[in-house]
Amino acid sequence: MRTLRSVLVDIDGVLCTGGAAIPRSIDALAILRGQGVGVRFLTNTSRQTRAGIVQQLHSIGFLQQRGLRPHLLVNPQLLPEFDGITTDHPNAVVVGDAAEGFTYAAMNAAMRILLEAPDAPLIAIARNRYFRAGEGLCLDAGPYVAALEYACDVRAELTGKPAAAIFLAALDDLQTTPDQAAMIGDDLEGDVLGAQAVGLQGILVRTGKYRPSDETGVKARADLVVEDFYTAVARGCR
Repeated sequence: MRTLRSVLVDIDGVLCTGGAAIPRSIDALAILRGQGVGVRFLTNTSRQTRAGIVQQLHSIGFLQQRGLRPHLLVNPQLLPEFDGITTDHPNAVVVGDAAEGFTYAAMNAAMRILLEAPDAPLIAIARNRYFRAGEGLCLDAGPYVAALEYACDVRAELTGKPAAAIFLAALDDLQTTPDQAAMIGDDLEGDVLGAQAVGLQGILVRTGKYRPSDETGVKARADLVVEDFYTAVARGCR
């Protein structure tokens, strides 16, 4: 493995799952920091606060700079956090993990906006297929994004992983080049392949949403597959 200056780390499924820390994950973070390795956390989790979701959108200019008034398909608990953003007469659709908010009526409303205003962008905070919660695997935002893409013959603009911009922004903040960094995650497509596409090492952990089929692909493979985050640090990040 290359000598690494920086490590990008997914949160849900790597550091914790179901609200509980994965064993030895805190120890692994301490090891990295003790060695002076730069660490940044990259997550597509969109059940978070305004500081996470709205700031992400503001920082890349999707809302205010483009004069967008979004129809919000996000977690219902987060809707009050968007009070500062105009949503009247929407001219865009923003999709996150809306959970029970992904109703037929809400999806229909989003579809009509996209069909009636062909220039209206469909913005996906994430397009992961599923995530692991306490009750097991659950549908994430990706299938709903795909449904709107198919119904409206549009392609979503992705703001989260595996979009290159999110990895490059983290590296820029760390003042690190891709060849000096690795991404550690439990999602082969979003974490590992997205990172590899911009030149980082992609390390897959067998926790969270990992499934054995993630290791059997012919065309897509992680640089390293390990049991957990602690093992990734011990084997690949020194």
